Amino acid sequence: MGVRKVLGGSVGFAQATREAFRRGRAAVSRRRERAVLDELASGPARLRAEFLNLSSLDLLQHFQERGSPSFLPGFESAHSTSARQRNLFPEETERLLEGARLIAKEHRWPLLGFGEKEFGALLNWHRDPLSGRIWPLDYHADIPLWHNDGSDIRVLWELNRLGHLITLGRAYALTREEKFAAEFFAQVESWQQQNPVGRGANWSCAMEVALRAINLLAAFSLFRGSRDLSEERLLMLMTMFDQHSAHIRRNLEFSHVGTSNHYLADVAGLLWLAIMLPELAVAEEWRAWALAEMLREMDKQILPDGADYEGSTGYHCLVLELFLYTFILCRANEIPIAPKYWRKLHTMLVYLRGILRPDGMTPLIGDTDGGQVLPIVSRGANDRAYLLALGAAVFKDSQFKLPRLETPQELLWLLGEEGLRDYEQLANSHEETSSQAFPDAGTYVLRHDDLFLLFNANGAQVGRPASHRHNDALSVEISACGRAFIVDPGSYVYTADLRERHLFRSTSYHSTVQLDDVEQNTIREDAPFVSGAEALARVSYWESTPERDRVVAEHSGYQRLAQPVKHQRTITFHKPDRCWLVEDETIGSGEHKVSARFHFDGGLEVTRFDNNSVIARDKMSGACLIVCSLDLDQPAELEAQFTSQHYGSRAESLSACWATKTNVPIKLRWAIVPVCADENLEARLKVVQSPRLRVAT
Repeated sequence: MGVRKVLGGSVGFAQATREAFRRGRAAVSRRRERAVLDELASGPARLRAEFLNLSSLDLLQHFQERGSPSFLPGFESAHSTSARQRNLFPEETERLLEGARLIAKEHRWPLLGFGEKEFGALLNWHRDPLSGRIWPLDYHADIPLWHNDGSDIRVLWELNRLGHLITLGRAYALTREEKFAAEFFAQVESWQQQNPVGRGANWSCAMEVALRAINLLAAFSLFRGSRDLSEERLLMLMTMFDQHSAHIRRNLEFSHVGTSNHYLADVAGLLWLAIMLPELAVAEEWRAWALAEMLREMDKQILPDGADYEGSTGYHCLVLELFLYTFILCRANEIPIAPKYWRKLHTMLVYLRGILRPDGMTPLIGDTDGGQVLPIVSRGANDRAYLLALGAAVFKDSQFKLPRLETPQELLWLLGEEGLRDYEQLANSHEETSSQAFPDAGTYVLRHDDLFLLFNANGAQVGRPASHRHNDALSVEISACGRAFIVDPGSYVYTADLRERHLFRSTSYHSTVQLDDVEQNTIREDAPFVSGAEALARVSYWESTPERDRVVAEHSGYQRLAQPVKHQRTITFHKPDRCWLVEDETIGSGEHKVSARFHFDGGLEVTRFDNNSVIARDKMSGACLIVCSLDLDQPAELEAQFTSQHYGSRAESLSACWATKTNVPIKLRWAIVPVCADENLEARLKVVQSPRLRVAT
C-alpha cells in the first residue's frame, strides 16, 4: 500500500528513507519472531526477581492484598460503586445483571450494531460470528485482513477484545455471585488455550492486543478478590498479560510517514499494563517510554482546535477515550502529566461539545467502527455524549454538563464517588451553544436555538492520514426541531462487503456536489482503506453574528478533470428567518454534469414538493425540512440509499439529487427551511420567497 495514498500528500526523501529503513528492520524482527513462536507461547511470565522468589501461594496472596497500584477509581472501590449503581440506575442494573446471566448461561451478548449474538456452548475465538468463517492459526503477519466473502475481521476482533467480560465483572461486584467469576475464568482459559501468542487473527493487529489487555485489566480488577482465583489461574493471567505486552512492543504500528489511532492504542495498552502490573520485569522501563510516547502522539495527532487529525468524528471519540481514561489512571497513581497536555485534553472535549447535535448524538463524519475503550455500557457509534459528563467531573467544568444528558453509568465506574460528587455539584450548562468554527479541523457549526448545521470543510490535508476519510468535502449535516434531517451516512462495514464500503464513503452518498459522476478523491472498491488526496479544502471566509452566519469554502478535487473545475460552497444562516441558504458555484469551463445531493436520515417520509422542492417529514413529531432549488425548475430524483448509526447496522434512507448537464461556470442555490410541529407550513414556505434568499449574495 503506497504511503502517499495512506497519508494524503507528499512524502519527503528523508522521511521516505527513514520509513524504508524501519520497514527493513521490522521485516528482520518478524523473521526472528516467527522462528521462536513456540518458545514465546510456552514461556512463563517474566516477573521481577523479588516476585520470582515467591511461592505461587504467596504471589496469589500478594495480588489479593496489594494496595497499589490503583485502577480507575470506580473499579477500585467496587463495593461502594455497586451500592450507588443500584440506587442511581435501578433499571440499568437489572438489564446489566440479565446481560451477565445471558453471558454465563447462554454465551449470548451484543456485538456492535449486529445486536445480540449467541456464540455457542464451546466458544470458538477464531470463528467469525456473522459468516461462520474460521480464521486460521497462521503466523499473525501472514493473515489476510479481508476476503470479500461476507467475513469481517473487525467483527472477529470486537469479539476478541473481550469487552463483555467487564459486564461479568460488574455483575460480580453487584452480587458477589461466584458463577460470574467462574464464567470469567473459564472464558479467559479457553481464550488462552486457543490463541498461542503470535498465531492467528487475534494477534494480527497490535491495537487489538492492546485493547484486549485493557479490558482484561479492568475485569481482573473486579475479580481479584474472588475465591475462584487460584494460584494456577493467577499465573495463567500473568503469563497472558506478559505475552500481550511483549507482543505489542514487538509489533508497534509505528511509521515515520504517519501514525494513527492504532499506534496510540498500542502505546496506551503498554502503559496500562506497565502501570497496573509493576510485578512484570519490564514494567518500569515500558511505563516511562509509553507515557512519553503517548504525549508525543498527543502533540502530533491532536490539532490546535482539539480535533483528531484523522478527519473522523468516530475516531476522535476513540482517541479522546484513550487519552481521557489514561490520564485518569495516571492521576489515580500519582503519575504526573504536564498541564499543557491536560489543556489539550480539555480542547478535545470542547470540540466534541461543539459538534454534538441538539439531540445529543454525534455526527458520524468519516469512518467509525463503533469501538469503545472499556465498554462499560455498550453504545451506538453516534452515542458519545457521556464523555462530556466525564470531562465535566475531571475538569470541574460546567460547560460539559449538558441539561439533556442524564448521568451516565461510566461516570460512576470510571471516577467513583468523588467524581460523581464533583459532577453533581456542578450547575447545568444553561449558556446557549453558539456557532463555532474549528478551522484546523475544517469543521464549522452554524447553530441557534434548536437549529444545527455542520459544514464539513475537512477535505484531504497534506500530512494527515487519509485511510479513514470519506469523499465528503463541503458536505452538510442538518438538525432542526429536535430531529436530524440531513446526515452523513456513517460507515456500515469495512471489509464484509467491499461494494457497500465503497458506497458509504463515496461522493454520491454525501450531501455535497459531484461533477461528471467522478469521485472527489480517487478511491477503489478493492482498496477499502486507500484514498487519494485530490480534494484539498480551503475556507476563505467565516463570519458569525447574532443575525447571521456565513462560511465560504472550496475544494480542488475536480481540478484533475480534462476541463478542470473548482467547487465552491457558501452557506448563509439567516437566524431570524430560521433558514439556511446554500450556494454552489462550479468555476471553470466546458460542459459538465452537476449533481447536488442531500442525504436524508432513515425513518423520514421524503417526497417531492412542488416542482423544485423536496420535503422530509418526521411522522412521529410532524416536524419537517424543506429543501428548495432556487435556480433549477425541475424535480429532484429520490435515490434509494442507506444510513448507518452503528457498525454493522443500516437503515433505508433517501437522497434528493438535482442533476443537470450545463456549461460552467454556474451558480446553483438551495433554500433549506425547517418547519416544527407547532409552526404553520404555509407561513414557513413564504421564507423561500424572501428577497434575502432570492437575491444572489
